[in-house]
Amino acid sequence: MKKLILFFCSFLILGSGLSFGQALYRTSVGEVSFFSKTPALDIEAINKKSGAIINASTRDLAIQMKITDFQFPNKLMQEHFNENYLESERFPTAKFAGKIKEEVDLSKPGTYPVAAVGNLTIHGVTKPVTVKGSIVATATELKVTFTFTVRTEDYKIEVPTLVFNKIAEVIEISGKLNLVK
Repeated sequence: MKKLILFFCSFLILGSGLSFGQALYRTSVGEVSFFSKTPALDIEAINKKSGAIINASTRDLAIQMKITDFQFPNKLMQEHFNENYLESERFPTAKFAGKIKEEVDLSKPGTYPVAAVGNLTIHGVTKPVTVKGSIVATATELKVTFTFTVRTEDYKIEVPTLVFNKIAEVIEISGKLNLVK
């Protein structure tokens, strides 16, 4: 938890020039899930402890989560995911830091289709990505939804040939974040 707080504080101070009057929204219970579909097996997991912050003034955003907080319907899948594929002891977190591309005024209530451009770090590998989604803004909160895909090979996630037909090469990531001021 200390690393999560330090990451967000560093992001805000260095990345956005923190000053008075900026509208900051945050959550520590955002939901991020992934889905892998193959003819042999569908794998799905959800993390309900994802931290996120958005600076509505600058449109900067950051999301971070512990890999071990992903929950699977099958405990054996969860064990293999953490030990063999994501190596969560070596690479305990995944994070995204970026900026909303569109010039949206999130202080005004409405629904905004957006794309965020930034860097995604998974399994110790950082790659530039564009994440498409939408934001529903109210006077006190931002409801963010998003979906994008990642290739396992891009993040050096090795899948043994024995189970290659059970794990998709492209994984769908989606999220629901309710951030409050």
